Amino acid sequence: MTSRVEKYLARLDRLSGGREPRFFPVESTRQGLRGVTAIVYDDLPRGLLTTFTYGVSLATHPDWRHCSPELCLSVRSEDEIWAHAAGFLAEQLRGTCPFGPGDTVDFGERIVPESAMTGFCVFEPVAFAREDCSAIDVGVPGHEGHDVIAVQGLYPIHEVERQFINAYGIDVFRQQVWEPFDVLRAPAV
Repeated sequence: MTSRVEKYLARLDRLSGGREPRFFPVESTRQGLRGVTAIVYDDLPRGLLTTFTYGVSLATHPDWRHCSPELCLSVRSEDEIWAHAAGFLAEQLRGTCPFGPGDTVDFGERIVPESAMTGFCVFEPVAFAREDCSAIDVGVPGHEGHDVIAVQGLYPIHEVERQFINAYGIDVFRQQVWEPFDVLRAPAV
């Protein structure tokens, strides 16, 4: 029988074309809940460092009715601190943050030294086709459709952008001219 994580990794394997990822485990701070793993791909898609999480969906949240999230961070950088930050954030906030479109997170400091960005926003992953990231059925045989993961995009943002999103919404922010993968860009608002 294929396990939940094996089904998820099989989807990532298809998405990546069979590339070998690196795995960065993050120990759980919650008793009875397994840790989070940051699954990192270099140059996927071309020129981006991409990190998928596994472990957010092991928690529960009242907003997660039909599916539970995992996160995908894609950045134009070679600094693997981005991957560690995604894993840390996923572990710390799973079960308390719904990780739904428009949610923002204040990291509290620069995420990496090279970038002035101090927060993240969430919406669908734009580096991949929607059908590759939504409705990943990881349920056991006979219970298909009862355990579904939807990958949510995690995007680094400046503090002023986080405040803007909180005030005006993610849809208004996304209408601004900005490059979601560029961690060295100026604020879009």
